[in-house]
Formats: sequence, structure tokens, C-alpha cells
Amino acid sequence: MPLDTALNSLGFAKPASDTRVVVAMSGGVDSSVVAAQLKEEGYDVVGVTLQLYDHGAALAKKGACCAGRDIHDARRVAESMGFPHYVLDYENTFREAVIDEFADSYLAGATPVPCIRCNERVKFKDLLATAKDLDADCMATGHYIRREMGVAGAELHSAADANRDQSYFLFSTTQEQLDYLRFPLGGLASKAETRALAARYGLSVADKPDSQDICFVPDGNYAAVIEKLRPGAAEPGEIAHVDGRILGEHRGLIHYTVGQRRGLGIGGLDEPLYVVKLDVEARRVIVGPKEMLATRRVPLREINWIGGGGFTDQAEREVLVRVRSTRPPAPAVIRPLGATEAEVELLSPEQGVSPGQACVFYAPEGSRVLGGGWIWKGR
Repeated sequence: MPLDTALNSLGFAKPASDTRVVVAMSGGVDSSVVAAQLKEEGYDVVGVTLQLYDHGAALAKKGACCAGRDIHDARRVAESMGFPHYVLDYENTFREAVIDEFADSYLAGATPVPCIRCNERVKFKDLLATAKDLDADCMATGHYIRREMGVAGAELHSAADANRDQSYFLFSTTQEQLDYLRFPLGGLASKAETRALAARYGLSVADKPDSQDICFVPDGNYAAVIEKLRPGAAEPGEIAHVDGRILGEHRGLIHYTVGQRRGLGIGGLDEPLYVVKLDVEARRVIVGPKEMLATRRVPLREINWIGGGGFTDQAEREVLVRVRSTRPPAPAVIRPLGATEAEVELLSPEQGVSPGQACVFYAPEGSRVLGGGWIWKGR
């Protein structure tokens, strides 16, 4: 093939028709648009949907809807656009890699983010391996994040639409995975553009509502799922002030998170109180004034670095970090303690920093994602 052959839209020096791409299809509008768009551009598209969970089993409700609706929607899109679609049973893998850790983390007083673990351990690991087994040149998803080519190779960048940006949930993407992945929606200005594309392609999911909850917690009731997975998890205990006063009794640690104010059941006090700590061994919820939530130093482990060079090449780095998905990146300094551990110093204290959440690194200027790590309690 001549050296001057133009690259196609997925970055390959060959016609779209000779480029096979596996599209991870959730049954939602985003991944459906990706699949339809690539098919329209002439790519050899293969749709794959993962059966990850069963709502009925998770909630112990007779007749509760399983993931069948999403699978049906993905299949209808594939049929309408004329490309093959496969459903893979990953329930056991998903439970072992994501759901069990979610439950155990809550019981340990952390606030887990299972969507990150799902991307890391299932979608970008097992599904990506399946895509390679299908001889695909790459795998595409409906995530709102950008993959751009830099001087040293593929880079991860936050989405053009800050309101849809999913970089917080993809910080653990490795360089090898990034080389293989594609994110066609990352450059769109708004979700309205995605829905307009879905309507143009005549997709049945064009008006399908966005999912607001963790997929296996469809009504947002984490405690109900954890009680089902870990019977006896909701044992009551004491609610104590940081000064030692016993203020009441709680319904089980799984009902509380660091930073919580509402629903504590300890009204009639002179000061507003927040959950500042969950003492798992004593089964005690510790509450205190808001200023006790302020954190400046954040210990991290399981660091994933995709910022170029070695993570420990510098004693410290000035970056922007995001300690919750809903917060904007803020200035900080990273001090590596090893290849996969670090301490982050926030230049301005943040409230409600909780073990189990992610801390994601961004370049001080621009939109590049440098990696991140998991917040833990430290030594």
C-alpha cells in the first residue's frame, strides 16, 4: 500500500470497508449512534452487548426486569442498520470483578465507583480481548471522551462537552488499551447532537432516557442490593459526635457515606452535622461540623499513569485533579511514593473526600488526562 494512503476516520491506512470495528453496545442511544455512524461510513461493524447483571436477582423481586430490554434495543439497532450483533454472558465475570467488590467496599466504609471497575476489568479487558479474537482492528464505545494522537502516540483527553465528559470514569485506561480503543462521540458539542444523529439514522432508541443509576442498582437503592448480596450487612449501631457524645442509633453503615448531612435522624441539635467518618470495627457513624470534612492531603494507590514517561521520573508534579466525578478539576501536587502509590496535596482543601473514590489527574493546561488512582485511608 502506498505510503501516502490517507487514514480513514478511525486512523487506519485502508478503506473503511476493510476495517473491522467491534462496537460495545449497551442498548442506549450513545453506543447505538456510534454503531450506526460507523456502519454508514462503510466500516465492517460488529455489535457486541454484554449480559452483565439481572435486576431480579440483585433485588430479589419477582418479575423484576432484567437487562433484556437493553439487549433487545441493541439488537433492533443492529438489525435496522444491517450488521451482526452478539450477546455475551458476562454475569459471573461482572459479579466477581465488580459487584462483589462494590458490596465489600461499602461494608468497609468506603464509597466505591463500580463504573470505573467495570470499564477497567470487564469492558476494556475481557470485551477488548473478545474484539481481538474477532479480528477487529479496534473497538469503539459510546463514551464521551476524546482519543487524540500526540507526539508519543495516543492520548486521552476530556470530552468537548464538559457536561457529558466521562474522563473521571476512564482514568484507569492503559496505554495499550488506548491504542486499540476509539471514542467517536468525544468531540460532539452536546447530547442533543447525539440524539439528532439517532433520529437521522432512524434508530428506535433516539428518545430513550439516559440511565441515571448504577446499572445493577436501577432505583438508586444501594443498601437494598448490598443487603441482598451480604445478608446481615445492615446491623445497627451508634451515631457519635467527634467529641464522644452518643447522639442516636443508625440503621447500618451501608446507609451512610462521608459528607452526608440529610437523613441522619439526629435533629434538634444546635449545629448542622455531617458524616465525617465510618468506624467499621465499632459499627459507629461519626458526625461533626462541616469544616472537619476539609481534606488537603489525599493518599492514593493503584496509580495508572498515561501522561508519558515514568510516573516516578519526577519527585513531584503540578497537575489538576478531580476527587469526585461531579467536581471540576482543581490545582494539586502529586508526590509519587512508588510506581503505584502517591500522595496528592490539594492546594485548596476539598470537602467530603472519601476512600473508595477515584482521584483523576489532568494536565495543568489543556484537556489531557494523565491517569489517576484510588483514594484510600492511608497507613
